[in-house]
Amino acid sequence: MKQYDYLIVGAGLFGASFAWRARQAGKTCLVIDRREHAGGNIYCEEIESIHVHRYGAHIFHTNNEQLWRFVNSLVPFNRYTNSPLANYRGELYNLPFNMNTFHQMWRVCTPAEALVKLEEQRAAARRRLAEQGVDEPRNLEEQALLLIGRDIYEKLIKGYTEKQWGRDCTELPAFIIRRLPVRMVFDNNYFNDAFQGIPIGGYNLLVDKLLEGCEVRLGVDYFTHRTELDNLAEKIVYTGEIDRFYDYRFGRLQWRTVRFDTEVMSMSNYQGNAVVNYTERDVPYTRIIEHKHFECFGADVDKNPHTVISREYSTEWQPGMEPYYPVNDEYNQDIADRYKQLADQETNIIFGGRLAEYKYYDMAPTMEKAFSIKIGG
Repeated sequence: MKQYDYLIVGAGLFGASFAWRARQAGKTCLVIDRREHAGGNIYCEEIESIHVHRYGAHIFHTNNEQLWRFVNSLVPFNRYTNSPLANYRGELYNLPFNMNTFHQMWRVCTPAEALVKLEEQRAAARRRLAEQGVDEPRNLEEQALLLIGRDIYEKLIKGYTEKQWGRDCTELPAFIIRRLPVRMVFDNNYFNDAFQGIPIGGYNLLVDKLLEGCEVRLGVDYFTHRTELDNLAEKIVYTGEIDRFYDYRFGRLQWRTVRFDTEVMSMSNYQGNAVVNYTERDVPYTRIIEHKHFECFGADVDKNPHTVISREYSTEWQPGMEPYYPVNDEYNQDIADRYKQLADQETNIIFGGRLAEYKYYDMAPTMEKAFSIKIGG
C-alpha cells in the first residue's frame, strides 16, 4: 500500500477541485505545486487591503445552478457583473457589442437603425470578397468584417487582437473569430450566464476550502523529484504542461503568455471600472485591471484611499515563462493530439486542466471537468 491514493501535481483550480472530490470519496491526497502558493492562476495577493488578481482578471460565471450553489456553500460570492470597456484613442465603448456600443459608434438610438448600419458594412465586406472571387473568409480580418463591419473592426477588434496574438489579423485564421456577440439591447453584461460573481474575500478562500483535509506541499517541482513522488501514490493527477510530461517527445507546444505591471495608486479610483481594454495597436498593453472594483461597489470604492492597477501585456511564450493561452492552429493541434494519444493510454495517470489538455478553460468548466472524473475504488 502506498502512502496516498492520489498525487495531484498542481494546486490550481482543477487540482484543488479534484482533491475535494477525492476527499469526499474517502481518498487521501498529496497536492504539490512548484509555486509558493496554491490556487494557480486564480491566486489573489493582498495589497493595500485589496485582493489583487496576480495572474489577470478572473470572473466566475456559469449556467450550472448546482455548481453555483456548491461554490457559494464554500464561500459566499458577491454580485460582480463583468462589464468591460474599450478605450480607443480616448473614446470609450461598452462591451460586448450592444446598443450602447452602436450608439457610441454611430449615434443610432434604435435597434432598427443599428441593424441598417451593420448590414451596410457587412454588405460592403461581402462585395469585396466577391470581387476577389473568394467564397469563404481566408483570415480573421475578413471574417470580422463579415460579422461586424469595418467601423467596429478597425476601432475595437483589430489593434487589440493583433496585440493579443502578436501578428496581423490577416495572418490569423478565420476560425478564431467565427462568432461575435452582437446584442440589439442596451445591456453591458459581458456574459450570458445566469450566475456570476467573485468570492467575497478573494479566490484564495475558495481554494483553501477545496483543499481542506489534503496534504499540500508548495515550492515543490514535480520533475525534480519525479521518481520519489510517483512512488508515494497509487495514481497521479497531472495538471502541468503535457509536452513537458513526455519530455517534449513530439516537440514543444506553443503558447501566448502575459505579464503584468502592477502599481499602487494614491487615489481611491483610477478608471471607474474593473477592466478597460486598450484597442489601439500602438498602446503596448492590452488592458488595465483595477482590482478593487471586483469587490467594492458604489460609495464603498472611496473608503480605501488607495487603488491597485495592473497593466497587462501579451507576448510570445518562451521557455521559463508562464504559459497562458494555447495557440489554436493546425501545427500545434497536431502536436497536442499526438500527446493526447499517449495520455489516453495511461492507466494510472489523469491529465486535466488547460496546460495538460492544451485547451483554454473558464473556471466553471474546469471544476465541472474535475468533478466528472471517476474516483478509483
